[in-house]
Amino acid sequence: MATDAKMKSLFIMPAASLSLLVLIVSLGMLVFASGYRLLWLGTAIAALPIPLLLAQLKLRPVARTSEFLPLHMLLCAVGTIVAMQGMYGNFTTSWELYNDIGGALKSAFYPGMHNLPGLAAILVAVLFLLYVFWYSRFGRFNDARLDVGGQMPEFELKDIDGRTIRSTELIGKPAVFRFYRGNWCPLCMAQIDEIVERYGEIERLGIQVCLVSPQPEEESRRLAERHGVGFNFLVDENNRVARGLGIALSNGVPLGVSGNYPSDTVLPTMFVTSGGGTIVFSDQTDNYRVRPEPDIFLAILRRAGAVN
Repeated sequence: MATDAKMKSLFIMPAASLSLLVLIVSLGMLVFASGYRLLWLGTAIAALPIPLLLAQLKLRPVARTSEFLPLHMLLCAVGTIVAMQGMYGNFTTSWELYNDIGGALKSAFYPGMHNLPGLAAILVAVLFLLYVFWYSRFGRFNDARLDVGGQMPEFELKDIDGRTIRSTELIGKPAVFRFYRGNWCPLCMAQIDEIVERYGEIERLGIQVCLVSPQPEEESRRLAERHGVGFNFLVDENNRVARGLGIALSNGVPLGVSGNYPSDTVLPTMFVTSGGGTIVFSDQTDNYRVRPEPDIFLAILRRAGAVN
């Protein structure tokens, strides 16, 4: 998994940059290459999914997405099919239009010029498929130590003031443990925002929330100050607890993430315990974009009789 994670950490920035470049070039060709407009429109549509998704996550973060991103997949498929028409269709009449700015390029590359939109669309489509079916997945298996019905493992963490917190100290009240990758992860931040929005309800039910990350202490303190709620913002120094639980991810921080973050991170993981420390809910997602909603673990706690 470590080698795979390293490859993934190097994938997303070049993939996003290349998809954006193809999108920009395609839009430019719509203006300057009149004989190819339909094909380049297809290429632009095919290149849109990765930049669009990452822009959505950055500008308006969501806590989760669908597993296969069907709308983005549809855009990619339709755009690629349109762009590939130049590789199989009869565009002779269009290619004879040399009176625009793209005329020199057409002369230089003809007859292969009509293949370029299709080839570019295939490239970005492959990148998108790699993102959905490879990059988004961890290839993980559930660790038995966090299975429902088991007892919460014993471990030690640090709070944002440097005080050691032992898991045994948290027994007595139902608890939600959210292991998140760091402040750099938009889905993690959106999921925490979602839990914070339920703070009043969570407090009334007597549930303690523990947000755990291997990120530097100052980042967790910044997150705590931003939200101002009575949650436990905890630091897993050097990912020691995550390694003990089998949920650490070496070289998991993507290339291009700004800030003083270590290269190792944690697989997004949640488990919920009853007041006695018994695990009543566990989510060890295999896809970083697929995460449980608060209603799920709150309903399970009520069903288990752990809260009123």
